[in-house]
Amino acid sequence: MKVQNIKDIDAFFKMIDTCTGTVELVTGEGDRLNLKSKLSQYVSLANIFSCGDIPELEIVAHEKEDVERIIHFMMNN
Repeated sequence: MKVQNIKDIDAFFKMIDTCTGTVELVTGEGDRLNLKSKLSQYVSLANIFSCGDIPELEIVAHEKEDVERIIHFMMNN
């Protein structure tokens, strides 16, 4: 799924941390980074988040309830 206009990066990562299954970021090159990994959150994604906003990301969540959690976050934040 594509997610857009994430304004509160900290809240986004806190929501990702509550997911029960794997949640991955798909890079422009097709690589998949585990967003539940603190290393991926703080090191590998530093360039994407350096501007303060996240205009658009492709996210893959493997559990149905995690997809619903991400959708709920995007609708309410």
